[in-house]
Amino acid sequence: MTFLVTGATGSVGRLVVDRLRAAGAPVRALTKNPRKAALPADVEVIEGYLGELDTLPPALEGVERMYLAPLPGTVHDVVDMAKRAGVRRIVALSQIDADREAERDESEWHYHAIEKAVENSGLEWTCLRVGQFFINSLDWADQIKGDGAVKGAYGAATYAPIDLGDIAATAAATLLEDGHHGKKYMLTGPESLKRTDMVRIIGEVIGRDIRFVEQTREEAYKEMYDAGWGEAADWMLDLDARFTEHPEVALPTFERINGRGGTTFAEFIAGNADKLR
Repeated sequence: MTFLVTGATGSVGRLVVDRLRAAGAPVRALTKNPRKAALPADVEVIEGYLGELDTLPPALEGVERMYLAPLPGTVHDVVDMAKRAGVRRIVALSQIDADREAERDESEWHYHAIEKAVENSGLEWTCLRVGQFFINSLDWADQIKGDGAVKGAYGAATYAPIDLGDIAATAAATLLEDGHHGKKYMLTGPESLKRTDMVRIIGEVIGRDIRFVEQTREEAYKEMYDAGWGEAADWMLDLDARFTEHPEVALPTFERINGRGGTTFAEFIAGNADKLR
């Protein structure tokens, strides 16, 4: 049984490769740049990309189960090609707001388009809905190394962020094990944290007094826009406002599937402390 990992050098896909290898599964990796990928010798590497459909037939040949990276533009064609090639199970990476997307015009669908394609495929499918990642906190590194203050609006915005490795572990588990067909799993980390909590924890772990400096929305928007966010700054600030009013709750989904507790934020920071000092 061959497992295909698409987006195999992406932030999650690369870790899915490792998890499947650790379980002894034969892995085929789809990547645009095999040399740069430097994948282990026991991984079969195929040069290709979900957005370039003519590269997919050799990647899909003989594959029974597939991890699907989120690329909505070609997802319907990709799923159709996978079905015709004999793929039986797809685990797709999605996002917590997939249902909200469904309320908008179809031209604005991203994750909802991915979910709809796999749901309608007639194959076994599982969608992993994720939100904020721990790794996003490393974007504060320059501020922390500088004056030890993290600036931003909505310090009370409360998320239950998750480690990329825990997402990959769940993807591998749902690919390897039966019993997950037709499930849309909401994946969170093990704790709900305000942004101010995250900054405090970083300080405690690296042994420094790190402050959160509350900005107005306008101040935060200008800094984010100038830093390259563009109009996406408004989207992110809207999200922060929403999770200030309606805090995200940590769910037990990861533990139920994997049989262990998820990585804590403090554990993540301890493993990445050198990037913040």
